[in-house]
Amino acid sequence: MNWNTLATASLFAALNVAAFSAHADVKTSTPVAASTATSTSDSLGALKHVKAGLLDVAYAEVGPADGPVVILLHGWPYDIHSYSDVAPLLAAKGYRVLIPYARGYGDTRFLSDKTLRNGQPAALASDVIDFMDALKINKAVLGGYDWGARSADIVAALWPERVEALVAVSGYLIGNQAAGKTPLPPKAELQWWYQFYFATERGEAGYAKNRHDFAKLIWQTASPKWTFDDATFDRSAAALDNPDHVAITVFNYRWRLGMVKGEAQYEALEQRLAKAPDISVPTITLEGDANGAPHPAAEDYAKRFTGKYQYRLISGGIGHNLPQEDPQAFANAVIDADQL
Repeated sequence: MNWNTLATASLFAALNVAAFSAHADVKTSTPVAASTATSTSDSLGALKHVKAGLLDVAYAEVGPADGPVVILLHGWPYDIHSYSDVAPLLAAKGYRVLIPYARGYGDTRFLSDKTLRNGQPAALASDVIDFMDALKINKAVLGGYDWGARSADIVAALWPERVEALVAVSGYLIGNQAAGKTPLPPKAELQWWYQFYFATERGEAGYAKNRHDFAKLIWQTASPKWTFDDATFDRSAAALDNPDHVAITVFNYRWRLGMVKGEAQYEALEQRLAKAPDISVPTITLEGDANGAPHPAAEDYAKRFTGKYQYRLISGGIGHNLPQEDPQAFANAVIDADQL
């Protein structure tokens, strides 16, 4: 789930960046109504594979091969099926939709057994660039939520020439280890119980043993008004059986707390991210009105988006997994962001 956003928001306040951008077309007054509930049918089809950087990436592809490219990035502990109903909506508009499994999920595998199972944000974002390079995609619209939104934010901030437009649930999620060291009020710390759990050997062993039950608990708390059935959950939970999933998850949260060091090849990127770089590409940020996961307030990050920008609050009990809970709203945001 999302970065220690409360600490990050405090950092932004210290930097006097909480005000809305003069360049931003921010819409916050009227919530967008949620669309009707969607089916659990799988429209993603057979997976494809491509060797990209350190990985053999498994991904779904929907839509015309010559259409403008949209890359959709999933979060933790979810998978590509968050976009099962988004993808056909975009394909119907002529987009070529690509949905890769992140490292540690589904059928994506490391090419070498010797590669560190690194879950730091810069590594995950670099995987997106490697994926684009492998498929010879120069530029794409990026969309994501949770870990996926963070990766999309990072790519947009560090490689804006590769991003046509951006859709990010919960907005600006770029953080750093220094911000992660800031203590939060007790109620805020409570929301991050799993991060501290993963900091222990007991937590790592417990997640390895109970990852499906763990994931279901996260789904329920992060989206308290979303009534998903067992078939919907089981379809996505299968992706957590990846042999590298636990290692990637634990590394990610320990890295945030400064308990483990990242790899040297990402240090320059992390130094740039520690300065909270602006995002200049056309962007629409989304938030569900019932998001039970820690997330920043829209006014705390709006100034980070210096290009054409909109914010949309999606009403109707929409939680953390917004693209699966309201695929029409997410698809509309992708289409509209591409036209900003």
